Amino acid sequence: MRTIGSVVAVPPSPRPLRLVLPLRLVLPLASALLSLACQRDAEPRILRLAHGLDPSHPVHAAMQEMAERVASRSQGRLRIEIHPSEQLGSERECLELLQIGSLAMTKVSAAVMENFAPGYQLFSVPYLFRDEAHRFAVFDGPIGRELLASSERYRLRGLAYYDAGSRSFYSRDRPVLAPEDLRGLKVRTQESPSAVALVEALGGSATPVAWGELYTALQQGVVDGAENNPPSFHLSGHYQVARHYSLDEHTAVPDVLLIGTAWWRRLSPQQRAWLEDAASASAITQRRLWRQATAEALRAVAADGVSILRPDKRPFVEKTAGLRERFARDPQLADLVRRVEALAP
Repeated sequence: MRTIGSVVAVPPSPRPLRLVLPLRLVLPLASALLSLACQRDAEPRILRLAHGLDPSHPVHAAMQEMAERVASRSQGRLRIEIHPSEQLGSERECLELLQIGSLAMTKVSAAVMENFAPGYQLFSVPYLFRDEAHRFAVFDGPIGRELLASSERYRLRGLAYYDAGSRSFYSRDRPVLAPEDLRGLKVRTQESPSAVALVEALGGSATPVAWGELYTALQQGVVDGAENNPPSFHLSGHYQVARHYSLDEHTAVPDVLLIGTAWWRRLSPQQRAWLEDAASASAITQRRLWRQATAEALRAVAADGVSILRPDKRPFVEKTAGLRERFARDPQLADLVRRVEALAP
């Protein structure tokens, strides 16, 4: 800047420097940037799924099919990585990992879901379903879908139901042929208020024990018995220490396939569609495998010398009438029970 007479001369502002690249360099650079962006988009999104069942279980086989279907439909852009046998924790621990977003998916019993969404108590109402067709109508219809959605406020979104058949009692030292036979027995239950109430209504002493600890608890006499479906009774090896299996079929509590809402929100609409389609298809496959596994389990434990008993169910139904009345005092649950009974053939 200099002065000319009384006028201050201000030098012109420098023009911004413009970098002009030759066309022969622009096109390769643009192509490289586009390729880099595509590579980022093409990186597969991996959903970790953990559960507590043995890899030979029908539920695990169905999950493997789901993973294959997702990978195929997405051309590898969405993948499911399965961790069975409580590798990443118990049912409750996996649920907590879902809630904080450290794990994407898990499978738990609907009985455990009662602690998060009370409507799931429906499946613990004793002697509710007439037969297999009746419960599938509930799983696949509006009632089932409502329950799957009901846990979203707890950061858990239901995707599908896996059939877990009917639950029955098994015991170490004496068979259970009538409710009176449960009196004085310590019976393992799930961490479910309804499961505890059922055993106590029948005269037993409910004792919640983690699934992974149950074999030892039976072996050491910490509990006298438990209740579960035939494939779980067989595959767990519990039949080796509990030699009486009484098919009273008191409840039909399904398993629930869940995804944490933290992970669900990260998925695009297309990825969600791939996952929901694969989950629904896997549930159909699982039902077929479940029927086969149930028949095979009963054959296998009988061949090993376990006594398979088929008691008269009427005394059990009568003994649990008060429990059904207690459920009926909850307006939401009473309405669900009425709707379920209306679907019966």
